[in-house]
Amino acid sequence: MWKNVLRSSFVAAVVAGFAVAGFAQTIQVNHTNRTIAVTVTDKATAPAEVATVHIGFQAYAPDSDSAYAAGSKTSNAIIEALHKAGIDDKAIESDSQNLQRNEQFDEKESEAERAKRRFVLTQSWTVKTSAADAAKVLHIAVGAGANNSGQIDWDVKDRAALEAQAAAKALQHAHAVAEQMAKGLNAHLGALLYASNQVPLGTGPRPLFGNVGGGAFSAMKRIVPLAIRPQQIEQSATVYAVFAIE
Repeated sequence: MWKNVLRSSFVAAVVAGFAVAGFAQTIQVNHTNRTIAVTVTDKATAPAEVATVHIGFQAYAPDSDSAYAAGSKTSNAIIEALHKAGIDDKAIESDSQNLQRNEQFDEKESEAERAKRRFVLTQSWTVKTSAADAAKVLHIAVGAGANNSGQIDWDVKDRAALEAQAAAKALQHAHAVAEQMAKGLNAHLGALLYASNQVPLGTGPRPLFGNVGGGAFSAMKRIVPLAIRPQQIEQSATVYAVFAIE
């Protein structure tokens, strides 16, 4: 049993006369006040409630003016489609936009084919919406010409509440581990003397699909949206707890 406990958690027992660094002024460790210190990590999960959909496009042309004109047409068509779908302008934020000479060509392309793609205009936005509407937003944008789209960032509305749940679970876990340790020392677990938590870095966004060639979505009205399912959001918390033993 002890091997399992030690495998899942890093546990340190602090006995009489052993100084606890950083807490000497608040936690008196002596012959009449023995302690057990436990560090435990636990997590809480919840379904995603909100989503940030990344949309964008690439428009190629023989010259910069033509690329800008084509890009402007596509840009405004995408925003108009989102507005018609009831997406508020406040939910849409520009991410980047760039007009430049195209240097990315396939080795098999002929000079005539390359001449048609000498310049490229790229533009991207983020659209904040509910997790349930993420697939709909992506579908609308792609149908309007957003041929370089697909990344979705998922989250919950109240990250602090999820963090609190993870910390509470970690503290309960810490109490259970400390109680087992106290039994091993033929002692009784006393009151919680000190507790703190640390939250690890979250995971990054996961792309769903990348660049889509032009014309692939010309029949969007006959295509149903992608079967996208919101992620489970996971929040971890590490708790360091010090208990008295009697």
